[in-house]
Amino acid sequence: MDSALLIHRLHFAFTATFHYLFPQLTMGLAPLIVVLKTIGLRRNDETYHQAARFWAKIFGISFVLGVVTGIPMEFQFGTNWSVFSRFAGGVIGQTLAMEGMFAFFLESAFLGLFLYGEKRLSPKAHWWSAMAVFLGSWLSGYFIIATDAWMQHPVGYVHAADGSVQLSSFWELVLNPWAWWQYAHNMSGAGITGAFVMASVGAFYLLGRKHVEHGKIFVKVGVVAGCIFSVLQLFPTGDGQGKMVALNQPVTLAAMESLFEGQPGAPLVIIGQPNVDEKKIDNPILVPKMLSFLTYRRWNAHVQGLDAFPPEQWPQNIPLLYYSYHIMVGLGTIFIAVMVVAVLLLWRGKLFDARWMLWLLLLSLPFPFIANTAGWLTAELGRQPWLVYGLMRTADGYSKNVSAGNGLFTLLGFMGMYTVLGILFLFLIRFEIERGPEADRAAAH
Repeated sequence: MDSALLIHRLHFAFTATFHYLFPQLTMGLAPLIVVLKTIGLRRNDETYHQAARFWAKIFGISFVLGVVTGIPMEFQFGTNWSVFSRFAGGVIGQTLAMEGMFAFFLESAFLGLFLYGEKRLSPKAHWWSAMAVFLGSWLSGYFIIATDAWMQHPVGYVHAADGSVQLSSFWELVLNPWAWWQYAHNMSGAGITGAFVMASVGAFYLLGRKHVEHGKIFVKVGVVAGCIFSVLQLFPTGDGQGKMVALNQPVTLAAMESLFEGQPGAPLVIIGQPNVDEKKIDNPILVPKMLSFLTYRRWNAHVQGLDAFPPEQWPQNIPLLYYSYHIMVGLGTIFIAVMVVAVLLLWRGKLFDARWMLWLLLLSLPFPFIANTAGWLTAELGRQPWLVYGLMRTADGYSKNVSAGNGLFTLLGFMGMYTVLGILFLFLIRFEIERGPEADRAAAH
């Protein structure tokens, strides 16, 4: 691989991965803040209002860091991927502009109203500001997903005389069937992150015996939402997204499972190490015929393997794709188990006293971030060697006049700046958690 191409790919991979740590939290917290605010309004319960304000502050900190780390990605389309931008800008420019002009401003404006307008707004108007923040954050997510979905499954375009592609149907772009499943799967993943973070902070308070009433609310809302989102992540969203991959990118499915030879009744690999040189799985633990059933709903259905495609069409890093996919699926299965047990304990009235489960919830905090990162790695690695599937290869899309040395210099600079931003984020979050939900009691109403 060309060294400049490798640096440009690493550059965008780093900035995108770091950036997405923050939007997944804000998109996951947004519906939970609405839930807290709704319960507080219906019950006229100040404790729930305090809980909503507390999580809105966490949302705000994460939102700011998401904006700061997201803006450079827009410029990278021109600095690192200028050939791709000239080729596809007439299509993806639509959704990227809409994300910025509509969703971003809706989200940021109403976040300010929610955080600072409670005394000036009626209770119902304040609730609507929370709902607008939720809608803005999820609408923003959809436009970004629609952009990526077009790169995975391009629709609604025509070829122009200069070799670029131009938008022919706006509605085909935003209603891309790939986007619907990818969006549903992505947002359930964000919901898992928000739910686990809320439950984890609640467990921290309960284990430390401080802010106990708020801690119980955080744990209760977190585990119920976490259970719902974790199940949705598996079915129907994960199942639907998997079928889209099988239908439109069969070589990607084969690489995700390291299925080197197509076969009827293909097994599902639970554990194993892909051996690309020998085209086999080492030390496998298999579930016979399960991959065929999950993909085509028939136990003996034939699943295409990598042998059905020329090697130049294979994803370029099969081991990393395989491990990313299996980490995502493995953690998702664990999330379901943890949250189902937690909900059962909640239903039986034993959750708040089950210190082992509270510790489990507390220590689970980083794993949804890992699972979401692994999921995005699966999506982007699986699309390779294509930048726009079937239309432009990754090797053809980067900025040819930006050398590997220039790219490496800016990559190291971003790493340094983002390290500082990451430390600042952790400091601010720790400060808010230490202050607790009751810190602004005097300012309430």
